[in-house]
Amino acid sequence: MARRLVFRGRHWHDSHRKPGSTWEADEEETGSEAVSLDKELMPVPDGHPDVFDREWPLRVGDIDRTGRLRLDAACRHIQDIGQDQLREMGFEDTHPLWIVRRTMVDLIRPIEFQDMLRLRRWCSGTSNRWCEMRVRVDGRKGGLIESEAFWININRETQMPSRIADNFLEGLHRTTSVDRLRWKGYLKAGSRDDATEIHEFPVRVTDIDLFDHMNNSVYWSVVEDYLASHTELLQAPLRVTIEHEAPVALGDKLEIISHIHPAGSTDQFGSGLVDRPVTTLTYAVGDETKAVASLFNI
Repeated sequence: MARRLVFRGRHWHDSHRKPGSTWEADEEETGSEAVSLDKELMPVPDGHPDVFDREWPLRVGDIDRTGRLRLDAACRHIQDIGQDQLREMGFEDTHPLWIVRRTMVDLIRPIEFQDMLRLRRWCSGTSNRWCEMRVRVDGRKGGLIESEAFWININRETQMPSRIADNFLEGLHRTTSVDRLRWKGYLKAGSRDDATEIHEFPVRVTDIDLFDHMNNSVYWSVVEDYLASHTELLQAPLRVTIEHEAPVALGDKLEIISHIHPAGSTDQFGSGLVDRPVTTLTYAVGDETKAVASLFNI
């Protein structure tokens, strides 16, 4: 029986188990320097043999009206190189299912049409059941996108978080010293009562993936919609983070609740962010929060 898997706080919740039954997120974190939205991403260990390195062209379907690589398309590329690396390492059959809990993307310099993409992927932290994976995307003309994602290994039969095989972890550990990674959420849902704006985002059948949920990259289409009417955010390097709380299904009435937190009120997002505004987008279906995004210039 397929399970509806939800992660809230420190617990996994399963709608097919009795109320209150949870799976603890009990790994401890060591070696991690930052636990907020202003964290510093691990630099690429250039030349390291365990950095997965691939190139492919930027396509017409990946760009906006100005020719910029869109964030939703960039996140599809980030998913694609993850699948390619899994296959290259020989674990595609034994570890085929992964759920992303958080993706952080830094748009440093736009990558533009007719460029070539160079993607480098490596591990920046692990535990027994999940890992953080960095991807750096370079364009040959100087464009740059940095990303880090928190991925959870899922057991095919139980649909629950599952231990990563020792020989798989051995390969991941070669690029990081963080081996007791613990989940910590950076974002909280915004209220409807004091929202700057609330609008509906229609979910299409083409947005639904193998898990029968809205695909991760579609959440970034919401961000692109927001940026289209707030172009000032694209005038400087931009960090966007999305944390997933629960899946969105076909037929859900998905609403986006936006808040703009002015400078001086934003230390809740990180001590280094008090001097700048932070925008949050709450993805909600009724009273249930599905995801939360944040946007700010860096």
